[in-house]
Amino acid sequence: MITKLILAWKNPESRQWTPIGCLEYKDNMYYFNYTNGAKITNFQPFGQMDELKNTYSSKNLFPIFKNRLLAKSRPEYEDYIKWLDIDENQNELIELSRSRGIRATDELQLFPIPKKNDSGDYEVLFFSHGISHIAEHYVQRLSKLKGKDKLLILKDVQNEFDPLALALRTQDDPVELLGYCPSFFVKDFYKLMELNGDKNVSITIKKVNLDAPLQLKLLCRFSTKWANGFEPFSSEEFRPFK
Repeated sequence: MITKLILAWKNPESRQWTPIGCLEYKDNMYYFNYTNGAKITNFQPFGQMDELKNTYSSKNLFPIFKNRLLAKSRPEYEDYIKWLDIDENQNELIELSRSRGIRATDELQLFPIPKKNDSGDYEVLFFSHGISHIAEHYVQRLSKLKGKDKLLILKDVQNEFDPLALALRTQDDPVELLGYCPSFFVKDFYKLMELNGDKNVSITIKKVNLDAPLQLKLLCRFSTKWANGFEPFSSEEFRPFK
């Protein structure tokens, strides 16, 4: 079960995603603290959580996160839960981790902190990113794919926006791009490919949602061995604010 999420903020100046907080559910309580990433000069803390050094607690999900859940009264709710591939009775952090809590009115997203799965391996689920930049026949190719189909990673080293970008492509001919891995995970993906070998990581399709919005069409699973000494999101900017 997912119990901890990283809150990321897209810096309007650099256009880079920076971890600025951590949301945790523990012992029937919610906790939020800022991380060292919040030290970036142009970030402003949230109105009711304006002290960077404090840890905030609540019996209920904080409003800034609660407002990112889709109301069950919305007509598209049943479809939405189906697209996310979750049960409506699962905890709120599951929905936020899968949907990333995206709102059109701000530049915040939520990402799960990966933990070892039941087999002791590294595994993370994500929707393919950057689909709007792909050729129009993308959706047509999706109609030919199904769950458990294997995808391959393509290092997009000449990407002018992000030289670490990892594209997703089909394994079978004709080879076509199917989007990108979320940039927030790619440093860890590179680290795991270095530790385990490029051929010892796996990207498979978890679910194809042909009737969903673009950002929710292709749910993928990245998995590999949890390498000795590996720690996800280990850089200083992820650590609690000091």
